Formats: sequence, structure tokens, C-alpha cells
Amino acid sequence: MIKASIYGASGYAGGEILRILLSHPKVTIKQATSRQFAGQMVSQVHPNLRKKTDLVFSNPIELKKCDILFVALPNGESMKYMNKLKILSKKIVDLGADYRLRKKEIFENWYKQKHQNPEMLKKFIYGIAELHREEIKKSSYIACAGCEATVSILSLYPLVKHNLIEEKIIIDAKMSSSQAGLKPSLSSHHPERSGVVRSYMPSGHRHTAEIIQELSPFAENFDVAISATAIDIVRGLLVTIHTTPKSGVTEKEVWKAYRAEYGNEPFIRIVKEKQGLYRFPEPKILQGTNYCDIGFEMDNVTKRLVVIGAIDNLVKGTAGQAVQAMNIMYDLPETMGLEFPGLHPI
Repeated sequence: MIKASIYGASGYAGGEILRILLSHPKVTIKQATSRQFAGQMVSQVHPNLRKKTDLVFSNPIELKKCDILFVALPNGESMKYMNKLKILSKKIVDLGADYRLRKKEIFENWYKQKHQNPEMLKKFIYGIAELHREEIKKSSYIACAGCEATVSILSLYPLVKHNLIEEKIIIDAKMSSSQAGLKPSLSSHHPERSGVVRSYMPSGHRHTAEIIQELSPFAENFDVAISATAIDIVRGLLVTIHTTPKSGVTEKEVWKAYRAEYGNEPFIRIVKEKQGLYRFPEPKILQGTNYCDIGFEMDNVTKRLVVIGAIDNLVKGTAGQAVQAMNIMYDLPETMGLEFPGLHPI
């Protein structure tokens, strides 16, 4: 059995890692740490885990050696502890932003802080399995992608790789409240958040850097812009991506590109139906799943190719992605522990 620990297990991402790993047939959880809740039952913080585990939160200073360590700390925190953590575990999966960007200067530009452990940046592999499966197999350090970056990269990758669209791309992202994390703020206060459709970041979204990093090798003058809107859902993320197809590109070619890249991918589904309620991706039915659903529509009047992508931000966008990477690292079936198909109705 793989002995796994979660460093920072009381947040939403840590809770999802616990939920998934507690049902994983090849994993036993050694420790789950929390400064705030040390000594308390895990199920007091994550009530969905009642009768699933009797695990008690450990203080982070009590962290012991394990086979793999999942680090679920706020952005800017894991780089402070990574040199100590790598002594305790040969394999580390970081769910935060600290090691996603390969260049120190780019991280510091987007996150407005000095990177405290830049020598480790080159050791981490970006955690999207569909793009980096072979590198993940050989690596001991994985940096999970940002949730908005994950769905945008997966939606765009076949189109950019097969040279089907122009370089100017506009992403309209609809964000759920859980993406802001566990710590409350005025913006997450119920009277302020309930019923909201709030444009909180029309430009300058930090995940832009990840999208450029991952897709620019396939395009010379890659130009992407994100507009982020907070909406009144707890889980889920929907991107509507506006692109311009290159001259002469047909819908058949778009289909071929997606099938070529994702035909054998266990967690990518192309959703483009001619009838029914769920003709395009819908975050609602993805809750708790590790799927990324992608659809598209050719608009011949305005000469646009509109791409729609949806995920559960806490699973495929965070914890599920982390477990998928772990499965690859240990040469396990990639879907192990991630088979939940979602619920309908919900």
C-alpha cells in the first residue's frame, strides 16, 4: 500500500484529497495536517467523511515520513517549506501555484511576490496528465495546474496543436465560490455572494500565465485574455472560449483534432449533441467527478469557433488531477479511485 499524507488537509482541496484517497484501493492515509484543527477529528471539518474515517488532524510539525505527500496550502506558502518536506517524502504533489510556472521572473510578475525557492522550479512537472503523462511517470515532483487554467488548456490544446485557430483567444470564465478557498472574506459573505453575477477580474487573471506556458510551444504569437465572473454556485467552472478559425477550417477538422488528442483519454468527453437539455458541457452534472467535458460550435456568420469547457474545480481542477498524477507516478490504472460518474439530477 502507498502511504500518503496531506499537508494542509482542512481546506476544500485537502478535503477532496481525503475523500478520494479514503476509497482508493492502493492507498492508506498516514497523516492529515492542520494547524487550526490539530487534535480534532477530520470528520468535524469534513462532515461528508463521517463513518468513513476516524482520522485525527495532526499538527504540521508532527509530520512524519511517507511515500507521497500532497501539499494543499494557500498560494505562496509551500515554497517556504518545500526543502523540509522533500526530506520527508520522495514524491510530492503540490496543489498550489508555487511551482506551476517554470520561470521565477514570470511567477514574480503574476503573483507580485518573490519566489523563495526558485531552484526547485525546474524539478516540478506541470500536472495535466493529458499533456505531460510521460514526464509525470518519471518525476517525483508534480505541480497541479490552476483550475481555470486546466479547463482552458484542455479545451484549446487540440486546436492550437493542429493549427486550426488564430492566435487571439478570449476566455470568458464563470467561477464558483469554492474557488476562493475556505477562508471567508467580504466577497464570500452570504449577503454579498448570494445571487451574484460579479465580474471580478475582467483582465489580468493569473492563470493566463499557465495557459501561455503550456500552449505557446504550439503557436508563434500566442495571445490569450481571460475575463472572470463569479456566479452563485459552490462547485464547478465553465469557460466559453471565443476563437477565430483559420481560413478554410471545417467542423470536420475540429472533430478530427479533438479525437486525435483525446480519443483514448479516460477523463475527456466531447459533448456536442443535436438535441436534449445537456447539449453542451454543464458543470452541474460534473460535481464530484474527474471529467473535463468539452464542446464547440462553428459560427459561420461571425466566423467564430466557440469552445465550451466544464469541470469540477475541486476534482479535475485540483484534487482529482493530483490523484490522477499519483496513479501515473506509481504505474497504477489512471482511473483508480476516480471512477465516480457524477449525479443526475442534482
